Amino acid sequence: MTAERPSSETIRAALRPHGLFLRGVVNFTADEAAPALGDGRPAACVALIGNVGSSIWPHFRAWQDGAPDRGGADPLDAWSKSVIGPISVALGATAYFPSDPPWQPFQQWAMRTEGLRASPLGILIHPVYGLWHGYRGALAFADAIETEGEVAGPHPCDGCRDRPCLNRCPAGAVTAAGFDVAGCRGYLGTEAGREACMIAGCLARNACPVGAVHRYCDDQLRFHMAALRL
Repeated sequence: MTAERPSSETIRAALRPHGLFLRGVVNFTADEAAPALGDGRPAACVALIGNVGSSIWPHFRAWQDGAPDRGGADPLDAWSKSVIGPISVALGATAYFPSDPPWQPFQQWAMRTEGLRASPLGILIHPVYGLWHGYRGALAFADAIETEGEVAGPHPCDGCRDRPCLNRCPAGAVTAAGFDVAGCRGYLGTEAGREACMIAGCLARNACPVGAVHRYCDDQLRFHMAALRL
C-alpha cells in the first residue's frame, strides 16, 4: 500500500483481513472543528473504523494466542491500535482511538455519517446491526473522501412497542430515563449477576430484537461484561 489519495475501497481493502469495516466518512466543511493531522493541519475528513457483530473476534483472539497477558489491562484497545496504527501509516492518515486523548466525538461522528441515535442502554442502535456493532478507531485524512450517503430510515426504537430492553434488566438499571451504570455494576458483582449477565451477556441487550442475527458470540459477550464490571 502507498499513501495515495484515499478512497473508500482502498480503506476497506486494508481493513478486511482484520474483520474491520469502514463504518462511514465525515467530510468537514471549512468552518467546522476537525481533528488535527500529524503535521498540525486540520483534517479534511475522518473515516470511522469498527466491527459488525463478532467480525473482529477471531482476529483478536488469534492475536492473543500464546500470550494471555498481551495488551495489558485493555487488550482489545491494544489490538485495535496494533492493526489500525500501521494501516494509518500506510494510507498516509492520522489514527485516533476512542480510548485515547485527545478525546474525539466518535458518537457524534457516527450519528452524523450513519444517522444513528442512542438506545435506552446508551449504545447507538443501528437499523441493521442493532446493538451489535462498535467503533474501534478513526482515520483522519488531508483529502475528502467520496461517500455513499447516510443510513436512511426511522430510529428502530421508535417503532418498538414492547420495549423488551426496559423490562428484562434484573437490576432495573435500564429505564426510559437512561442507563444506571453504577446499578448495573453493583448487580454484576452479586451471585445472581455472575450467574446471569456475566455468563450470557446483558439480558436487556440480548432482549432487543433488532439485528439479533449479529449478536456477539458468547466469548465476546463475556469479555465485554467483564470489562464493564471493572
